[in-house]
This record gives sequence, C-alpha cells and structure tokens, in this order.
Amino acid sequence: MTKIDPKKVYMLTKKIPRGKVTTYGEIAKVLGGIKYSRAVGKILNKNFDRHVPCHRVVCFNGKVGGFRKGIQRKIKILKKEGIKIRNGKVLNFDKVLFKFSKKVK
Repeated sequence: MTKIDPKKVYMLTKKIPRGKVTTYGEIAKVLGGIKYSRAVGKILNKNFDRHVPCHRVVCFNGKVGGFRKGIQRKIKILKKEGIKIRNGKVLNFDKVLFKFSKKVK
C-alpha cells in the first residue's frame, strides 16, 4: 500500500483558488490514485496550518463533507469566499470544481 505524503496533500490544497473547491478524490488522483481519497480526508482533518485551505475540499458529489471545526463553520467560510451552498451541497458544483493539471510524485 502506498502512503500519501501529508506535505504533498497540503501543498496541493494550497493551490485551490479562492472561490473554487476540489474533492478528496481529485487530490488523491494527483497523488497516486482515487483509492486514497479517504487518506486525504484523514490528513486534512489533522491540519492545523491556517494557510492550508482545507475547507475548500469537499466530497465527490458536491456535499460539503467534514471539517475539524464543524460543518457549519466550513459552510460559513465557503460562503464568504463566494461558494453557494444549499442543503449541505455546493451549488453549480461543476462550475466551481478545481481540477489539478498534472500528477505529483
């Protein structure tokens, strides 16, 4: 089993622009495979660096997902950045979804 490097997860997460979101799976895909999306979530849950915008990472289907500081806090931050959310889901998900351009080793 390949381990996912937390530093690489944080590095990629920092690349998500304000007003965009990406998924745990998108980050995992860039780092070695979609099967590591749960590992990405666990790594981001342990993030204490305020410069890593882990609130911009959501579930594959646009659901907001978890957040160490609480889901309502995550929603509040996303809305402040211009992301529209209804019933715990990102609206216009395909338009605000950020995809990385290449794999990272």
